[in-house]
Amino acid sequence: MDCGVAKIILLFISLIFWAAGAGLAYVGHYVIKSFGSFDSLIQNKSTLIPAAIIIGISAVMFFVGIVGCCSTLRESKCGLSFFFLIIMLIFAAEVTALVFSFIYRGKINGQLERPIRDSLSKYNGEKNSDTEAVDSMQTLLKCCGVKNYTDWTNTTYFSTNKTLPLSCCKNSSSPQCNGRLEEKDQFNTEGCEPKLEKFIQDVLTYAMLVVVAFAIIKFFGMVSVCAITCKSRRNGYEPLYA
Repeated sequence: MDCGVAKIILLFISLIFWAAGAGLAYVGHYVIKSFGSFDSLIQNKSTLIPAAIIIGISAVMFFVGIVGCCSTLRESKCGLSFFFLIIMLIFAAEVTALVFSFIYRGKINGQLERPIRDSLSKYNGEKNSDTEAVDSMQTLLKCCGVKNYTDWTNTTYFSTNKTLPLSCCKNSSSPQCNGRLEEKDQFNTEGCEPKLEKFIQDVLTYAMLVVVAFAIIKFFGMVSVCAITCKSRRNGYEPLYA
């Protein structure tokens, strides 16, 4: 790789480090926020590890961007070495986050039915964590019950009220929807387990794609640092600034 091209690549990478940091911070926050909406329904909290790693990576982005930009312009051997080390560590962390995301994406399958059924059994229509989690899930995902809406018929809530929760309604503000089973066309009939599983996997897939994109950028950054260093050595001079 030509030294001039390598410097341009490094400067470009340094400048986008700030944007990358903000982007990764948003992704990590988005994953945690998405999981937080169903906190009582997801028992495997280790699925948040990728998000924590991503946020940790973003925390050092701004500082690294400054170091990379200054070191590239001055061709500082010390600065470039430090920049290379940081990029390599971030690259390794991103690969780790990618691996964890891939692992936990597969572990989600079949782990949601039991906590959802438990929450449905504890649902009483009042303000508590289980009720709010179920209502939030059914409203956001437009679903009702675990496998389908008939799961509610086996709950204490249905035995007491003889109706489904209003969060099962296609339009909860509609006066026509009162949760009675005979008005099936007024509420969502699909179960929440497959929809929640797909939602979580989509969130992790989105995070994985973003991490892969940034990891590729880091890889080219490491190659560019090596190119500048090797070029300087072949020309038989030391960088002006150590």
